Amino acid sequence: INWGDEGKGRVIDLLAENADVVARYQGGNNAGHTVVTEKGKFVLNLLPSGILHPDVTCVLGTGMVIDLDHLSNEMQAIEARGVEIGPKNLKLSDKATISMPWHKVQDGLEEDRLAKKGSAFGSTRRGIAYAYSDKYRKKTLRLGDLLHLDEERTQNRLHMILDSKNMELAGCYHQEKMSYDALLDWCRTQAERFAPFICDVGAFLQQAHDSGKRIVLEAQLGAMRDIDYGIFPFTSSSNTLAAYAPLGAGIPNCRLDHVVGVLKAYSTCVGEGPFTAEWFGEEAEELRKAGAEYGASTGRPRRVGPIDIVATRYGCQIQG
Repeated sequence: INWGDEGKGRVIDLLAENADVVARYQGGNNAGHTVVTEKGKFVLNLLPSGILHPDVTCVLGTGMVIDLDHLSNEMQAIEARGVEIGPKNLKLSDKATISMPWHKVQDGLEEDRLAKKGSAFGSTRRGIAYAYSDKYRKKTLRLGDLLHLDEERTQNRLHMILDSKNMELAGCYHQEKMSYDALLDWCRTQAERFAPFICDVGAFLQQAHDSGKRIVLEAQLGAMRDIDYGIFPFTSSSNTLAAYAPLGAGIPNCRLDHVVGVLKAYSTCVGEGPFTAEWFGEEAEELRKAGAEYGASTGRPRRVGPIDIVATRYGCQIQG
């Protein structure tokens, strides 16, 4: 309802107990959902919270930007703790955007540049804004492209994308140029790992919807971080609102029949930007420690304060 960090993970885990499908529909690995089960504490950045339920099929939807190296590590980490993951219970949209290796590099370089001028956004430095930017400039790959790496049209796109990115990174940030061969090798490695998971999730979700399956669409971050309706420019780079959920998941023709908002009894926020209710000093530290208010994804201490009724009313309104 507000800035995020409000306990969505545990609520979605509860809803997943009675769901058939749980789908993420926006964002990337720039925020974490914390879930505690009998197997211990899990912090999920990309995987939907439903992945901890063996009978639930999880989807990474069309509206996401996906860091495949991070996803691979996240999958390995929870598989090592006894959670089974395979193409049957995890499906990746062929239309989702790939967060390329240079997106994190560019994010960090620009945040450092802005920080010297006191203008930093408080980015997680995980390349999310740059992945979305390149999506809208049509200068990145989608997951489905990994299934066609031997085709001339895909290789031509890779050359075009790399030439453009080298101009930016070498020309603006004085970085060494990246090689095409290294990029193609990276893409082939990702294709080998994830090809069995990549599919038309829109068709899968449509079939699930039409057959009466129970589908939970899982958001990331809160209303105040929405790119259009949040505290711009101190927002995320995606639409965090419930209204976007069917579009971002892959079923734009379907309507929501229920919206669940999550809210804490006090306010928390990670990152820069307006935070009217913020406390400082010992009072803030006491609340922060009592609520274990540290970012699940970044570990950064969260800004804390009493509940902001104005922000909460606005969040409820735009979340529907």
